[in-house]
Amino acid sequence: MKTHRNLAVLSMFASLLLAAMALTATTVFAMEPDELPAAGLSNAHVKTGASLNSRGFRSKLGQSHANSGTTLLDTLLNWNGHFRANGVDQFGVPQVTWYYNMLGNRPELGGTTTINAPIIAVTMDLRNSDGSPRFVNGHPLVSDATQFVQPVLDSPVFANANYSSSAVPTQFTDAVQRAEFWSSEKASWHTLLNPVVKTARTMVLIRGTYSFALNPDGTCCFYILVDVNAFSNALFPATAPPDNTTVIGQAENAGDITTKDLSTFLFPNTFLYNGDPNQCCVVGFHSFDYEPVGNIGLGQAFVMNYSSWVTPGIFGGAFEDVTAISHEIAETYNDPLVSFDGVNNITPWWLAPNGNCQANLETGDVIEFLPDATYPITMPNGYTYHPQNEALLPYFMFATKSLAINGAYSYPNTGVLTGPSAPQAVNCQ
Repeated sequence: MKTHRNLAVLSMFASLLLAAMALTATTVFAMEPDELPAAGLSNAHVKTGASLNSRGFRSKLGQSHANSGTTLLDTLLNWNGHFRANGVDQFGVPQVTWYYNMLGNRPELGGTTTINAPIIAVTMDLRNSDGSPRFVNGHPLVSDATQFVQPVLDSPVFANANYSSSAVPTQFTDAVQRAEFWSSEKASWHTLLNPVVKTARTMVLIRGTYSFALNPDGTCCFYILVDVNAFSNALFPATAPPDNTTVIGQAENAGDITTKDLSTFLFPNTFLYNGDPNQCCVVGFHSFDYEPVGNIGLGQAFVMNYSSWVTPGIFGGAFEDVTAISHEIAETYNDPLVSFDGVNNITPWWLAPNGNCQANLETGDVIEFLPDATYPITMPNGYTYHPQNEALLPYFMFATKSLAINGAYSYPNTGVLTGPSAPQAVNCQ
């Protein structure tokens, strides 16, 4: 949810000699017990997702008025709507009216809404069991994330490209949203991100909570696998107010992220597993950090996503570069508060072509890891990026006639989904 190298060439002979020495060095050392082969994830089941915040906040706030957004949380700009479809909710209760909550302003209002979008690179510092720095083959087990910031800024997620849904070049997710609300939006409606690079942070993990694969030159790391619980504990603050022991806590205390932002925590080829490294890989999720304010039940929601840059070749197919971040930001536009109130963005149960069976408005989950899941876009820097195609709202509405652009159910590739899900029972049984 790509590795860039800068090699100083002293001379042709010297560079060849150094390359030969590096190759020899990497082949004479035995692998560490928690070291993995570079090709170990070529057949992995890649997954993204939504996650509740660090303290598992969940409150039955009910449905806000359809012409406004959520008013009981201090959070970024959002708006509410609803649709009608016969289905059953997450508990199997028949329902006809379904409510959703989305980022920005209503499409009928038109105009451009710009959301501040901090980008925080998170370097991985893999330590020994006693917390001391760890070295393998003489190299520190530290994986730098800052090298991927500029490639992400240059990607379709934050830079403009051409799309059929917009008369002017725009960002990827804005193009998807315009396709989704094609029949109701004003021509001037745009929801854009203003990326701002903030102070990089470091996540320290203790041996036993991670595994790793080295780069061909023996340095850290081609990829890193992390236990999801250890990762969450190191990412989200566990105290209120947050202290400086976690990545998000540091960013909040420094003022680098606010409740009005959509914040991205960018990781270097860092993927999550649940209990067993073979249960891999989560490459991103979107969520929010909930911070209570006083004792009256209200609070702050810092909307965020963890997304990993993916170096080409780690996974099979075209799951690479910004696939994860495009997936998470697109889902954040459609579900910024991850169904936290048990009402908004709960949908009828749907069954996707990839086998995912869910009851929420997670637009990327419908399409992830399909053969044509990504949409290659070549940017002015000459790099071809691979954002993920997204399902559109009519898919979740079981709409036999889509009111999205050109009657589509997916975008930008309208051929990925050719119709809606059929209505499903609980767990698609």
